[in-house]
Amino acid sequence: MTNLSDYKSDDPIAWCPGCGNFGILNALKQALAELNLKPEDILMVSGIGQAAKLPHYLKCNTFNGLHGRTLPVATGAKVANQRLVVIADGGDGDGYAEGGNHFLHAMRRNINITYLVHNNQVYGLTKGQASPTSDKGMVTGTTPEGYSICPERPLALAVASSCSFVARGFVTEKEHLVQLMKEAIKNEGFSLLEILQPCVTFNKVNTYDWYRKRAYKLEEENYDSTNRAEAFNKAMEWGDKIPIGIIYRCARETYEQKAGLTGLPPLAELERKTDAVEELFQEFY
Repeated sequence: MTNLSDYKSDDPIAWCPGCGNFGILNALKQALAELNLKPEDILMVSGIGQAAKLPHYLKCNTFNGLHGRTLPVATGAKVANQRLVVIADGGDGDGYAEGGNHFLHAMRRNINITYLVHNNQVYGLTKGQASPTSDKGMVTGTTPEGYSICPERPLALAVASSCSFVARGFVTEKEHLVQLMKEAIKNEGFSLLEILQPCVTFNKVNTYDWYRKRAYKLEEENYDSTNRAEAFNKAMEWGDKIPIGIIYRCARETYEQKAGLTGLPPLAELERKTDAVEELFQEFY
């Protein structure tokens, strides 16, 4: 059995005091422990940003790459070694702006990975600029007269893309968030879990209290997460009420199944046919 201490990293944490990322880190440790996953069986992939620092503070395999390029690396790692539990991690800017193109195609392919997106509605690393999820009218350092663009609705985009698992959590609802993480990781296919995570330094609008007044659990309603039309409406709901919980589920063939990769050993364990490679090289000499 694994426990929380198995994932403890000795690296000093560089987040601001009160940052919602602390809660996400603690919830993820608990989820991994409850799933009895060993650190050596997990790969965390991240890009650039405050959210992307999370794997630094978790004892497991880690790949820290370029801004917005988290999902291609996670996809390649999963295809190369299906034994790994691959979790991609990033923020709303990293995932929905720079990484928006990869986000769309990862859902379309339905690769069997989990994507955790910390949504604080600003760029938290680079001094609080407006992000794709910033509310219209929001004043930031780069939008002093108010953000003039309508915000992106990533969960609605995910439902429209037939993403096999779409959910949203709120960092102060720890036990609820832990259960969502566990369901996302266990899901066969691409899992999107967006986590509302207040930025205490740069976002003075979407605070902990702001979310507490609005967030409500779908589990407490008579809600069918397999109803795509209803899921789309819930995914578009934002303002006075913000749903948290599993918004949409659908059973789809995974990329690995479509490509005939299911059950294959990791690439590193396959027989290497070096003679064939040498013959190919000789053609160009």
